[in-house]
Amino acid sequence: MENNSIKKILLVALSLSLVCSVVVSVAAVSLKPIQKINKTRDMHVNVLQLTGLYRKGQSDEQTEKQFAMIEPRVVDLQKGRLTDLDAHDFELAKVLQDPQSSRALSRKEDLAQIKRLPAYMRIYLLKNEDGGLDRIVLPIYGYGLWSTLYGFLSLKADGTTIDGLQFYDHKETPGLGGEVDNPAWRALWHNKRLYDEQGRLRIAVVRGRADRQAEDFVYRVDGLSGATLTSRGVSKLVQFWFGPLGYRNFIETLKQESLSVHE
Repeated sequence: MENNSIKKILLVALSLSLVCSVVVSVAAVSLKPIQKINKTRDMHVNVLQLTGLYRKGQSDEQTEKQFAMIEPRVVDLQKGRLTDLDAHDFELAKVLQDPQSSRALSRKEDLAQIKRLPAYMRIYLLKNEDGGLDRIVLPIYGYGLWSTLYGFLSLKADGTTIDGLQFYDHKETPGLGGEVDNPAWRALWHNKRLYDEQGRLRIAVVRGRADRQAEDFVYRVDGLSGATLTSRGVSKLVQFWFGPLGYRNFIETLKQESLSVHE
């Protein structure tokens, strides 16, 4: 077969493609456990940062030791109660793929533009030295301008006061919507309140700056400059996850259990 023949060129190209495919497949399979470990570690760091336990530059061993203080649990969103499901094996992607564990959302329901509602979510509980609830870290996600934003919102034990908000994955525009990562903007969420005394969901990201003198200031967060759609997306996803389809039932259950303990 001549070196410059079409048949030989195609054979060489096919062989090279086959070898490359095998190499890529082997690499993907062999790296998958490492990727899973790194993803889990990053998740632990994000949760610890929101609870104030994480210190920059600490070792992986210290991170895992601190995370042992956190109790991961799986909550049934509709019933508003913790389940006995194994939180360590929980994967949101698998839940969303299972028609028995998730359902399609109507356009009216889908405030956060997530398409499907999971029946279960993994949450994180931090207890105090007396064994009582100190903080709750709740996963949230929803669409911004260009991407789905994935993050956590931390609540104090009263179930309505926000301790912090943090996104760990998104593709919003750097310098605009990407400012959701700005520590100064994230700090604006601290001590804001989700619900008023009548239990109405009031939290919202406003356009521009929230009026510091207004009575509803405790429920309002400044919008991101030049990123109206990202700001609106964050506002809607938080409202969705703390509304009746999200964690609202669970928070109500926590409040009732807390009241019964103190009566």
